[in-house]
Amino acid sequence: MTKTLVPAVVRVLLGALFLVSGANKLVPFMPMPELPVAAGSFIGALAATGYFLPLLGSIEVVMGALLIVGRFVPLALTVLAPIVVQIALFHTVLAPSLGLAAFVLGAELYLAWTYRAAFASVLQARTAAPQHVTASRVTLPRAA
Repeated sequence: MTKTLVPAVVRVLLGALFLVSGANKLVPFMPMPELPVAAGSFIGALAATGYFLPLLGSIEVVMGALLIVGRFVPLALTVLAPIVVQIALFHTVLAPSLGLAAFVLGAELYLAWTYRAAFASVLQARTAAPQHVTASRVTLPRAA
């Protein structure tokens, strides 16, 4: 029972974190904490683009919902991986808060390990092309 309960709890917690955080980027309902100058400048620059925070929020909401319902979990983990790296770096370098960074990074790594079978084929250094894929040769006309 613990083998299936722990991954499910971690998956739902991580999904809820991304769902709420992403929704807050789309429709602010939680106050922004006081940030160090460098972190505030970074967030300000992202907000100044006019598109980045809504795009990031939308991605976080969709991927968080997928994690919560347990559908397409490997896809959600793959899409969230670069966001998780940025969260970890942001909370380590610009706005030190290791608790959140450790949870998000740890949960992502734990779930990636739990779902490692889904990633096996993309982590092979060399693979043979599937049988239905054949090499194609394009012949270009020669210049006279």
